[in-house]
Amino acid sequence: MTSMTNGQPHIEFRGVSAFYGRKQVLNDVSFSVPRNSVIGVIGPANSGKTTMLKTINRTLDFVAGGRFTGEVLVDGESVADMRDPNELRRRIGMVFPLPVGLPMTLYENVAYAPRRRGVTDKAELDEIVERCLIQSVLWDEVKDRLQMLGTRLSGGQQQRLTLARALSLSPEILCLDEFSIAIDPVTTMRIEDVLKELRKSITIVLVTNLVQQARRLADNTLFLWRGEVVELSPTDVAFSDTPKDKRTYDYVNGIFG
Repeated sequence: MTSMTNGQPHIEFRGVSAFYGRKQVLNDVSFSVPRNSVIGVIGPANSGKTTMLKTINRTLDFVAGGRFTGEVLVDGESVADMRDPNELRRRIGMVFPLPVGLPMTLYENVAYAPRRRGVTDKAELDEIVERCLIQSVLWDEVKDRLQMLGTRLSGGQQQRLTLARALSLSPEILCLDEFSIAIDPVTTMRIEDVLKELRKSITIVLVTNLVQQARRLADNTLFLWRGEVVELSPTDVAFSDTPKDKRTYDYVNGIFG
């Protein structure tokens, strides 16, 4: 297994292969992610990037025929051995590329998970909702209409609402799968600034097709291709003229992909 830095591993993959039925989508993937760092995951479509995220918080369990072998560890504990996967999912915020606003008000979209955890104090809930909407760069647009249904927001706003929901439980790990796919470039850059601050207290796994986004945000970059790790390097190496694998150079420079 390759360790990217000398930091304490927060997430570890040990020989992970993933399957949907008989179809294999990850092949013997091994890497580690230090605590409070950002790993950028890049690669062409159908490389297994989203599946990799789903193994971390066991949402692969929800996919018919979905399974993985090998070990995924969070804080040194195998996620497959954890008795309460819902507690694992509370610790790991997940934002997928197709946002789904819950059929409730904007306020309740963000307050829902803290309420489920047992938070009942209105002042505390108000603080959580405001903080998370600010972090997701949505507060200024919705602060005067928090009782509006979240499903009435635009696609880009719903994407940011999904991010606010993921942050509402103060996760220790944040997995982002194409979080900016429906968001305009200016707002994307503002969210990236927030992520740079969040990395001080959260480990971030950033799956992105925008290779320059990985270059801006990631401490280390993993290039996944056809379910295998092609490159795992500090980001300045992965984006240099001499990465470890020539295919990485070709991909980040648009020669193939």
